[in-house]
Amino acid sequence: MKTFSPRPPQHQGVLPESEPAAKIRDSGNHSTVTEFILAGLTEKPELQLPLLILFLGVYVVTVVGNLAMITLIGLSAHLHTPMYYFLSNLSFIDLCHSTVITPKMLVNFVTEKNIISYSACMTQLYFFLLFGIAECHMLAAMAYDRYAAICNPLLYNVVTSSHICFRLTVGVYILGIVGSTIHTLFMMRLLFCQRSVINHYFCDLFPLLEISCSSIFINELLVLVLSAFNILTPAFTILASYIFIIASILRIRSTEGRCKAFRTCSSHISAVAVFFGSAAFMYLQPSSVSSMDQGKVSSVFYTTIVPMLNPLIYSLQNKDVKFALKKIQGSRKCS
Repeated sequence: MKTFSPRPPQHQGVLPESEPAAKIRDSGNHSTVTEFILAGLTEKPELQLPLLILFLGVYVVTVVGNLAMITLIGLSAHLHTPMYYFLSNLSFIDLCHSTVITPKMLVNFVTEKNIISYSACMTQLYFFLLFGIAECHMLAAMAYDRYAAICNPLLYNVVTSSHICFRLTVGVYILGIVGSTIHTLFMMRLLFCQRSVINHYFCDLFPLLEISCSSIFINELLVLVLSAFNILTPAFTILASYIFIIASILRIRSTEGRCKAFRTCSSHISAVAVFFGSAAFMYLQPSSVSSMDQGKVSSVFYTTIVPMLNPLIYSLQNKDVKFALKKIQGSRKCS
């Protein structure tokens, strides 16, 4: 887990006087910022247009793909099952997660200075954390659904009833709201002195902690505790679920039965590997300027690429989704 040591205020993102980086307001004996400068993905002007076109395309595919998945599940009666109920919520989370980050990033590609106000920065941080935490727990809920379907097929309709699925979903969003609220409130108590440049393309926890000129001990403690709960708990839940799932699959005698059981889990395993793998690269490495620059790449992956990939993963590897899509296309042709 990353750790930070507060640096003297005079070294924190100070730009030359001829190039002011953030507006300042007086607050008692301190000067605190009302605006931040986002360093962005790259400082090379020749890459701005290609990156704008690339991420605009990614965002369009993300919006269309996740909205299509939500609509398809809503319109197809045979997809009204716990598995697809959780999947529609995952698509909603992915859509919101990408929308919190990508539009601002696209605007920054065409503006001279990547300025974000203090209030907008805290708002972006809040919703980024909310949907990030929610995705972790939603993937765990989906693992529980696969565990119930394969390990307890006779009790599946009981342990994944509509009431239980609804409560699990509400719990996922509550955990996201609680975690993001705690992080954001304790971030707002910090002072960001002088001219503050965020070494990132959006307002994330670690880049903000790096430029704080007040004590961040409590924030570091919260990151440790809440990360352990919101990342490790879902990860261990998923791991435990798949240990029981694999054990159950190995007891199936027929090869066809084993392949069918593995297919029902393959999409979820792919989504889990992509999301947790890219997030771990960002949040579970030592803190340094170079690692933060490298972390931008993994951040791009789990904030923009993963939300685009999830609907593709579930549509390309899932026969039920393909069948529902063909059925809707066929009904349109007939009409």
